[in-house]
Amino acid sequence: MNVTAIIFAAVVVGGVGILIGFFLGVSGEKFKVEVDEREVAVTEALPGNNCGGCGYAGCSGLAAAIVKGEAPVNQCPVGGAPVAAKIGEIMGVKAEEGERKAAFVKCAGTCEKANQDYEYTGVQDCAAMAFVPNGGPKSCNYGCLGFGNCVKACPFDAIHVVDGVAVVDKDACKACGKCVAACPKHLIELLPVSAKHIVQCSSKDKGKDVMKACSVGCIACHLCEKNCPSDAVHVVDNVAYIDQEKCTKCGLCAEKCPKKIIL
Repeated sequence: MNVTAIIFAAVVVGGVGILIGFFLGVSGEKFKVEVDEREVAVTEALPGNNCGGCGYAGCSGLAAAIVKGEAPVNQCPVGGAPVAAKIGEIMGVKAEEGERKAAFVKCAGTCEKANQDYEYTGVQDCAAMAFVPNGGPKSCNYGCLGFGNCVKACPFDAIHVVDGVAVVDKDACKACGKCVAACPKHLIELLPVSAKHIVQCSSKDKGKDVMKACSVGCIACHLCEKNCPSDAVHVVDNVAYIDQEKCTKCGLCAEKCPKKIIL
């Protein structure tokens, strides 16, 4: 074995390593991206769920947007007011207090109340119902299918299928919007937790067709609309809708509803 050759090879390898290290060090210093200290602080203040409910790709994406002034300090729906206050302190601004929201499923068609056209034994997936007869086994084409795509999408275990219909736990819900996006029937809406009167139906069918499909569906009788003293209730496309900003929580709409579909 040639000892000189071994030593020479070791020296060459070591020298190359030193040169590469020096080059990488200089390059890293020259091309490094300056990170705003506030961005790091905001990222640490955020809950770290990376749920995307804020509309950005994770908490770091939201932090960058807040520091750049592209998003308000209270943009995180999961952190709520406490996190908004911390971020406000970091950014030197006052966090506007927004009312907490929670998801609401606009369907009351449980197994007992909603009729079925046939028994379904296929894939348990709401989106897959677009490829089966009549859009699913339930007679109502607008109702909750009950296969739990929203449940799978929720990162907070705040929604579960109970008796064939998805039900939201308001206390656990963080209003991230994952369930809203997952529902192919567009039945889920984010509403203020203080909302006292909500129409639990989304059917756009005419009254007689609704009654054939579900015993608690909105039949577009307009009684809620006619009796609302604040002009907060309107029937659009055969289903009643309540404007929460106008609603005074008087309860007349719920009292007059013959189907008792207004919570």
